[in-house]
Amino acid sequence: MNRALRRPDAVLVQAVIAGALSFAHLHDLAAAAGQSGWKAWAYPISVDLLLVAAWRRLRIGRDGASWTWFAIALAASLGANIATAGLLDLDHVPAWLRILVAGWPALAFLGGTLLVHTPAPAAAPEDTSQEHEPAAPEVELHRTDTAPVPAPAPAPAELAPAPAKPPTPVPTVPAALVDHARSIADAHRKTTGEPITADALTARLGLPAPTCQAIAAQLELT
Repeated sequence: MNRALRRPDAVLVQAVIAGALSFAHLHDLAAAAGQSGWKAWAYPISVDLLLVAAWRRLRIGRDGASWTWFAIALAASLGANIATAGLLDLDHVPAWLRILVAGWPALAFLGGTLLVHTPAPAAAPEDTSQEHEPAAPEVELHRTDTAPVPAPAPAPAELAPAPAKPPTPVPTVPAALVDHARSIADAHRKTTGEPITADALTARLGLPAPTCQAIAAQLELT
């Protein structure tokens, strides 16, 4: 275990070197933009802290605010490293860059506050009902003897046939009522071009069902 701790990690060494170079570039750009003394050293810390805070928030939940502040901090760090590569005259820094450097503390404070105090997006709850449900115990059955042969069931007694139901009496329908129903059926045929059904005639007449069935039988309706 001690040998593992003593062995240098190439990735860690590379990260320290890259961080030191980026820190120095941010310091040089802040000093060239008029931020002298301890203020020039505070700018790299502010940029890197915002970048780390946005990255930690992205690991918790990928929301739009985290991506926005991560892109802003990455653009500030990457822009400072590119600006000190000879593309910008640090002895004559343009006014717009001085404005950006001077306004960075307020922007970084706003981003850090929003990242810390905005609640993280809630993760979807996992369905663990099946995991905690106890499994039914397995029971093994062993036969120790041969089951006796069941005795034959007695033959069922012959049932006497049920008495036939008396025929339902057909109600007598007056001729006038039959003529009225026929006129309704004719009017329906003229209107729709199709014969009226027994159910539709029953609904139009509003009479008891046996009476309507007798009328439909006389009119030969289905």
